[in-house]
Amino acid sequence: MTATSVGAPMTASQSSRWSPLLKIGLLGGVVALYMALVGIMTALASRMVITGLISLGQIILLSIFIMFGYMAAQRAAAKQARPPVAWCLVSGAIAGLIISLFLSALVVIAPIINLRSIFINASPELFKLLTFGQGVPTGLYLLIGVGVVVGLLSAGLFLLPDRLRRAVGMGLVAIPIVSILNSSLFAGRGISPAQAALVFGVGLVITYFWQPARAATNRRFSAMPTQQQRVLATVVYIILGIGVLLLPLLGPYPAEILDTVGLYILMGLGLNIVVGFAGLLDLGYVAFFALGAYTVGILTSPEIQWIGVQLTWWQALPFAVIVGTLAGVILGIPVLQMRGDYLAIVTLGFGEIIRLIFLSDWLKPLVGGSNGITRIPRAIPAPAGSGLSDQQMLFYIIVAGILVAAFIATRLKYSRLGRNWAAMREDEDVAQAMGINLVRTKLMAFATGAGLSALSGAIFASKLTSVYPHSFNLLVSINILAVIIVGGLGSIPGVIVGALVLVGLPELLREFAEYRLLVYGAVLVFMMLKRPEGLLPEARRKLELHAADEA
Repeated sequence: MTATSVGAPMTASQSSRWSPLLKIGLLGGVVALYMALVGIMTALASRMVITGLISLGQIILLSIFIMFGYMAAQRAAAKQARPPVAWCLVSGAIAGLIISLFLSALVVIAPIINLRSIFINASPELFKLLTFGQGVPTGLYLLIGVGVVVGLLSAGLFLLPDRLRRAVGMGLVAIPIVSILNSSLFAGRGISPAQAALVFGVGLVITYFWQPARAATNRRFSAMPTQQQRVLATVVYIILGIGVLLLPLLGPYPAEILDTVGLYILMGLGLNIVVGFAGLLDLGYVAFFALGAYTVGILTSPEIQWIGVQLTWWQALPFAVIVGTLAGVILGIPVLQMRGDYLAIVTLGFGEIIRLIFLSDWLKPLVGGSNGITRIPRAIPAPAGSGLSDQQMLFYIIVAGILVAAFIATRLKYSRLGRNWAAMREDEDVAQAMGINLVRTKLMAFATGAGLSALSGAIFASKLTSVYPHSFNLLVSINILAVIIVGGLGSIPGVIVGALVLVGLPELLREFAEYRLLVYGAVLVFMMLKRPEGLLPEARRKLELHAADEA
């Protein structure tokens, strides 16, 4: 009898074949249990994606099957020039089976041992979601069947040609995104099955033909005379500009989200100069944001009398930017000899010092203490009878600020100072040996970034008509840093994309406040693993990160 006969022990090659698959299935089961017991599935079950068919909570469940089924097929095909089709499909199905068995065990065991006394989210609503409302045992059979089928289909997705696989994946992702936008912005209740099919088809077709169409368009554009290129580019920019200016007309709530995203874009453009251009890790960036907001509050609010004057918001705006710029210089002077982690710790402390100063009772008569400053005037109040809200009008000021900041950042990036920043970012010692004045170069980076942050803070004060110390905690600095990293360090368009992804999308799920940061963290982990250069990276940084792979 041979080693492969029935009852014979598993050979080393067979063990190495099954071991990674079982690990992926077990990991998927643990992730599924975690997602179920933290309550995110039941919390999102109330938001319908496809009306009467599937909810956002069920999308979370299916996405786990898809992700680990795909990973199992990918692992099965690793190190092989021609992936074994049958084994890839079996691997995806087995991964889905293991995950569904974990969830089935949860449904069966939880009522017996009263698991809800430990995990409050192990509720009948969760079990109803996992069994698709069919109960035990029919729902468990259905869960296992769904796990196997979805895992099988995920493995089939992996086996598709790269271009078609990307198109199918984008079509699937487009369905929940469109549904969430419809529910959040237009008070809808998901989309119909016919609409979902249409969205999938449109997403698939656009993604499939995007690369060839883009390449053909670039060739035709490059073949045009320079004058025609400029005219066409101007027309495109005008159309995009008109589209952006019409966005607030979607309604007050979309305008509120757009304002928040715009403020983060404005702050991100400033921090991108400090971190992306100059390579100075600043974790106290929120301090300049706070100084800009409080300067406007002190100069404009009738509650603050010690200053002796009361200005309009527009009159106070230049003073806010000047105060922020001077604060950037003041911060830069003591940290000129620091770099890396030490610089990050010192700037973090500076940010906390500013927040605690505004919070202290010592300065309460001057800046309001924990009560903050209220009655700050609007920058542009909405005209009576216009049908627009104050937030919708504020959007245009934010867009103007973004345009100014982007213009400054672009001009500086390609200037002599920008080249000095790039050299300093790569190696300070070599930059100094080449004759670059590090003191002036660092102070210019801190001052420019701080001024743009103060501008954002001034607009923020007008947005809320009040400022409070708790609005300027460390998490704001971390969020802005995450925005520019996810978008792409040193990339100006990347800041915009990063803010839309990390600020705009979570805002659409604000009703699920306790789970928004979980999704936020998952996106960050995925980005760091799969696309560390960012969504729209700068060409130089992308080349640096992928030089080893290309070699």
